[in-house]
Amino acid sequence: MARRRAGRPGRRRADLSDRIVLHDMRFQGRHGYYDHEQASPQPFEVDVELVLDLQPAGIDDDLAQTVDYGRVYTVVRQIVESTTYKLLEALAEAIAHELLAEFEVSEIGIRIRKPAVQLGGPLGYAGVEVWRRRGS
Repeated sequence: MARRRAGRPGRRRADLSDRIVLHDMRFQGRHGYYDHEQASPQPFEVDVELVLDLQPAGIDDDLAQTVDYGRVYTVVRQIVESTTYKLLEALAEAIAHELLAEFEVSEIGIRIRKPAVQLGGPLGYAGVEVWRRRGS
């Protein structure tokens, strides 16, 4: 597991435009308010944005100075596939909490889409988006 190290003296502060993005991760999970939603796996799509200073890793070409997004994928997959929540909000909070605990990022965004949701008419997906900052 690679964790970003604190910036070296003389380097700029984290620029909030720097981010690592994992888009459209697809998993099978048992999340939903109703029993039938938890009875068998259904598809979930997850996006993660990690806000951190990417300059040290970019200059030194060093994975130890950034976030290993392979590890991020593994953490998200484990949570989506091995837990059960009634609400997408709770699933998003669990993912955000775990990623903030494991990786040195200043802010994190989680988007979860549930494309197979049944609401009685045509719908591309239902979803949530949460943003959390370290220390709040």
